[in-house]
Amino acid sequence: MSDRTWGKWGRRKPYFTIGAILATLALLAMPHSSELWMAAGLLWILDASINVSMEPFRAFVGDLLPESQINRGYTTQSMFIGIGNVIAAVLPAAIIGVMGSAAGSSGQGIPPYLIAVFSIGAVFYLTAVLYTVRTTKEYPPADLEAFNKMKAETAGILNGFKEVFSNIFKMPPTMRQVALVQFFTWPGLFLMWFYFTTAVARDVLGAPDTDSPLYAEGVAWGNICFGFYSAVCFAFSFVLPEIADRFGRVRTHAICLTLGALGLLFVGFAPDKYWLLLSMTGVGIAWASILSMPYAMLASTLPPHKMGVYMGIFNFFIVLPEIIATLGFGWIMEHWLDNNRISAVMLGGALLGVAALLCLLIREQKASSS
Repeated sequence: MSDRTWGKWGRRKPYFTIGAILATLALLAMPHSSELWMAAGLLWILDASINVSMEPFRAFVGDLLPESQINRGYTTQSMFIGIGNVIAAVLPAAIIGVMGSAAGSSGQGIPPYLIAVFSIGAVFYLTAVLYTVRTTKEYPPADLEAFNKMKAETAGILNGFKEVFSNIFKMPPTMRQVALVQFFTWPGLFLMWFYFTTAVARDVLGAPDTDSPLYAEGVAWGNICFGFYSAVCFAFSFVLPEIADRFGRVRTHAICLTLGALGLLFVGFAPDKYWLLLSMTGVGIAWASILSMPYAMLASTLPPHKMGVYMGIFNFFIVLPEIIATLGFGWIMEHWLDNNRISAVMLGGALLGVAALLCLLIREQKASSS
């Protein structure tokens, strides 16, 4: 839709704004949910609204930057995502320090600090997007008459669906190759997010059950590890553009994924919890690259007038592995891995290793403008 939009508010900006408003409302409402189904519904609205903002953002960077600045543009996004994750990780503890952690007097027992955290997150989100909308400029299509003619000829929801599905089968060669890398990258990350924290508690610290103090310590340390890899992502993003400029995006991404793979594989051999920070160093380096290099490759190879639709299609190769992992990995855990969480995290590392090898298939080349 953003590819086909142009008006006084620009091309991508209307979608940033609409997505941010909807996400903000969902964030404000979620801690006040009176039933589980309401919270789940608001989570779906939040997730969809974030995508309404973030996918046009990916295209927005490609729209505005020349080839020489593409690497720095997308790594700057990684940098701010990294520092945002760090702030999000420490914010609940900071709010608890100010307000305490006692539950509220409402029937739901939602602690006031949790409502405050959601509210602060909503304000951050909306403020950041509105700042971007106000301080950046978009440029009209090179041939506005041809653009308006194209819109008139392909108007309607049915034509929109046809265009999306047609473009799925017409993906440029580089996009197909990068999509395959994504398809193996994201299950590795999902397995880490699913199982790492409980693996720290149960397998690294040896908590006998969820009521044990060791379990609480393990969960807390797992969250510290996640904050640490986000900090590494932030720091590494400062040097990632220079590395990519020197060695190329494909080689850089392959090396970063390899370090992430080694980090997750090392979880199974860590002598104690402090060594897990070494694992998270590799993950943080990989995370910085995952958030930037694939999009930099795409922005340089996609036809400019289809930047938005292809960035949206590219998101399929994040969502599909997530669906597969969510629906199918429980069976694998039960029947193949004997519910061993460390093994699941290490399998995630192996998948990142496969993704790193698949990078060797990527050949960056300009797509036609048709």
